Amino acid sequence: MEKRKLGNSDVMVTPMAFGAWAIGGWMWGGAEETAAIRAIQAAYDVGITTIDTAPVYGFGRSEELVGKAMEGKPRDSYQVLTKFGLNWETEEGEFFFDSVDNNGKPIKIYKFAGKKKVIQECENSLRLLKTDYIDLLQIHWPDATTPISETFEAVQQLIDQGKVRAAGVCNYSVEQVEEALQTIQLVSNQVPYSMINRGIESCVVPQALEKGLGIIPYSPLQRGLLTGKIKPDHQFGEGDTREGNRFYTAENIRRTNAMLDEIRPIAEAHNASLAQVVINWTINRPGVACVLVGARDDKQVADNAKALGFTLSQDELDAITAAADKFSLEEVKTV
Repeated sequence: MEKRKLGNSDVMVTPMAFGAWAIGGWMWGGAEETAAIRAIQAAYDVGITTIDTAPVYGFGRSEELVGKAMEGKPRDSYQVLTKFGLNWETEEGEFFFDSVDNNGKPIKIYKFAGKKKVIQECENSLRLLKTDYIDLLQIHWPDATTPISETFEAVQQLIDQGKVRAAGVCNYSVEQVEEALQTIQLVSNQVPYSMINRGIESCVVPQALEKGLGIIPYSPLQRGLLTGKIKPDHQFGEGDTREGNRFYTAENIRRTNAMLDEIRPIAEAHNASLAQVVINWTINRPGVACVLVGARDDKQVADNAKALGFTLSQDELDAITAAADKFSLEEVKTV
């Protein structure tokens, strides 16, 4: 699979990355270990050699599974993208939200990226991932309690030591990116982006193109909504955080499916699913380096990989964009 250069670095990534959030179990219910390892290996076997994970995904579980899956593979044959900056071990940092650990015990999550913590997290990730370097180390969320310069001085130190190849950010505003660039050469910004969630196009993408950063979109299928399988009367399970989210009101599900009906003929022409066409379109958007797509088992990996098995013409890409341009969310009123 042809790889893409990540920003101004020498890190090359596949157009689709294996998103390892779900297999960690945190907020997703997890996956059985054998199935999770098989999914990662199946992605590798079909050429999806870029893997995105994070310490908080299962509180080390996701990184551990990635390490087990890749053990014995030539280290230069795959790329590991992981993160730092979420703290559940102490009360240091900016409170983020309440959660539960792998045993169902209530915990509090804080955004914290102090220098000592950044280095500690990296060392722990290296151990769990069974590797001596990380291809891309990203701050997971901005931390208002730590100067950005302090955070990235720590990352630069790790780069100088050969433990990290390149630095990236997640969920950073253009102003935060500008500040970080005063300390370090960033190569990526990982942000939510989908056909119906395109806010980054106004300023984040132009900045990335200007500064030489690659965009790494997550949630390209808007957590399943862009598969076309969710109907207006869908009942979400207990604890599913999509319940009550503005994208999943009955009216917005209806609007999304109406938009998907417009691009259905393109999917049928390529013998592809709607999800595969949506992923392909996202991969071809300006500034995009690689798109994160999760999978719990090897069947889902095979389905995802088919998104790379056909080429959308410029006319087809334009038609999909035109359909997306007409889409608008119903504004949800809050009391």
